[in-house]
Amino acid sequence: MKKLNISFIGAGNMASSLIGGLLADGKMPANIHIADTNPAQLDRLQQRFSVTICQSNSIAAKAADTLILAVKPQGLKQVAEEIRDSVQSKKPLIISIAAGIQEKDINRWLGNNVAIVRTMPNTPSLIQTGATGLFANNKVSEDQRNMAETIMRAVGITVWVENEQQMDIVTAISGSGPAYYFLFMEAMQAAGEELGLNTETARLLTLQTAFGATKMALESNEDCATLRQRVTSPGGTTEQALLTFEAGQLRQLIKQAVTAAAKRSQELAQQLGEEHS
Repeated sequence: MKKLNISFIGAGNMASSLIGGLLADGKMPANIHIADTNPAQLDRLQQRFSVTICQSNSIAAKAADTLILAVKPQGLKQVAEEIRDSVQSKKPLIISIAAGIQEKDINRWLGNNVAIVRTMPNTPSLIQTGATGLFANNKVSEDQRNMAETIMRAVGITVWVENEQQMDIVTAISGSGPAYYFLFMEAMQAAGEELGLNTETARLLTLQTAFGATKMALESNEDCATLRQRVTSPGGTTEQALLTFEAGQLRQLIKQAVTAAAKRSQELAQQLGEEHS
């Protein structure tokens, strides 16, 4: 791990978070290369992490054993075509964190026969508490799979999916998921305020409760259904709230929302591929 060179194309927030995590895991700054069209972004990362700055995307690609494409989806085709010759010559592992761009399109833009791991990190990755789904094409070796997992674990947990279509479900669950929880917490805080709590009290109680429940679920060997049952006394306050949720068909509404997000993810992936074919 320490002897391998990792290059980033794109110096945004996700790249910054990944670099911070890699350095914390013991990766040497000199083995991390980064390129970006924004000189100010490069200067910021160089000053913060002492990483190696590259003057072009092609230079970053030539330096890489593992190349992380951390650019916006709309700009990925242009970047891929720019570095195609370098990738075909060096044959690095490609890790894409560009949301919605399918492996087949990235592979085509890079000249085909490229080892590609497509990933879907979520926004909590920016504070090293993310959840990332990964999919590898058939050119990726076991060592490269381990490398991709190690890199993405620097910002949270990782899970592999068996086929690329499941990345749309990953997007709907963890990619979009933080917004679902923000909405639920927003509604809980508002309810507390309407019932008489001041804003700060309602906010702190809501956020700490969400944090505590998540931590309990992560650290428990029991599933969420069992944990829910344990805190629901017959005839008690929790039961009344849960019965209200069930009467409002909360489960069905959540299923519909996740299904809609997954469908939209699939539509956007197809659209992005066609627009840049």
